[in-house]
Amino acid sequence: MSVVRPFRAVRPKAELVEKVNCPPYDVVSYEEAKEYGKTPESFMHIIRAEIDLPEGTPHYGKPVYEKARDNLREFIEKGILVQDDEPRYYIYWQKMGDHVQIGVVGCASVDEYQKGLIKKHELTRQDKEDDRANHVYTVGANTGPVFLTFRSTGKFDNLLKELVEKLTPIYDFTDENGVIHRVYPVKEKEDIEKVEKAFEEIPALYIADGHHRAASASRVREMMKSENPAHTGTEEYNFFLSVIFPHSHLQVLDYNRVVKDLNGLSKEEFLEKIGEKFEVSEAPEAPYKPKKKHEFGMYLDGKWYVLRAKPGSFDENDPVKSLDASILQENLLHPILGIENPRKDPRIDFIGGIRGLGALEKRVNEGWAVAFSMFPTSIDELMTVADKGMIMPPKSTWFEPKLRSGLFVHLLK
Repeated sequence: MSVVRPFRAVRPKAELVEKVNCPPYDVVSYEEAKEYGKTPESFMHIIRAEIDLPEGTPHYGKPVYEKARDNLREFIEKGILVQDDEPRYYIYWQKMGDHVQIGVVGCASVDEYQKGLIKKHELTRQDKEDDRANHVYTVGANTGPVFLTFRSTGKFDNLLKELVEKLTPIYDFTDENGVIHRVYPVKEKEDIEKVEKAFEEIPALYIADGHHRAASASRVREMMKSENPAHTGTEEYNFFLSVIFPHSHLQVLDYNRVVKDLNGLSKEEFLEKIGEKFEVSEAPEAPYKPKKKHEFGMYLDGKWYVLRAKPGSFDENDPVKSLDASILQENLLHPILGIENPRKDPRIDFIGGIRGLGALEKRVNEGWAVAFSMFPTSIDELMTVADKGMIMPPKSTWFEPKLRSGLFVHLLK
């Protein structure tokens, strides 16, 4: 069973939601964050409070977290954000183009995360985990949700459809990317119990996105638990803010790569080395978007190629080694281009598929050496890796649409 409980959300007044909501903290640059911060009510003042401090202030520092805490308090005092009187769930409906996804906003269990019942597929970076833990602890709240999923069941899908048809949205707006967001409060006791029971039939949850937020919630729980001699396990800090979607609702886009140089190789030498593990041909169209697994597009010297992994060049039975991100890394990026650690090497960059393949061409035309377009990793692949307790390569998945920040805050005390 999965424990997901309702909570007393701190959230924007309906008439201010379009000013308050903003992208997640980790998908915007400092310059972009400052631009959002020009709106006084923007939630960016809370999730990226360095924009309100003098230029040059370290972004991962105590003054930033204290400013975020003060900004949240100010938002509440001014009535920009208000807290619900009673615990409730919310239904979060999103539409991007023709794609619609519907999930439940609630609080997942730190205990279940620590026991491995909320499964992960990614390693966290210590500096980023420290940042989020310090932010959550100082602010005293989860200010951004963890994006969770589960193996879809018809029963749960039907419940979501029933609630959307029955309830009236409190928020209905379109963001700057054209994505429509609607939020429906689940207030009635009967409906709340239906959602609780539906989660009890779900054997496990999976982190789709937000590994650092989940890890930080676990760390903060231990800190607050140690400070509370009357700890019972039911306190708010034992739970973390989540938005949870059936896996069949989710859309994963390609997560593409671009590399700064050819590691000292000429174009001809590079192509020859690639031919050892890949079938290389000129692309039938430009730009080239891979049509199936184990196929890659490559943009080099103004020209698109198709790379197809040769049989036997990877372990088809290994859930991680058979991922396209692994195949490209182990058979090309590392041995040929010298990218040993893609998490840290400044010679490689990653470009989400939402930006289009034109972004790859632009980067190469501006001076980078080569770009690779990827076939999207599937949700089934992600869950298979997580079920086996394995770790996916970095930057394997790019989910769209993104969850907006500022719609919900979960206070830990």
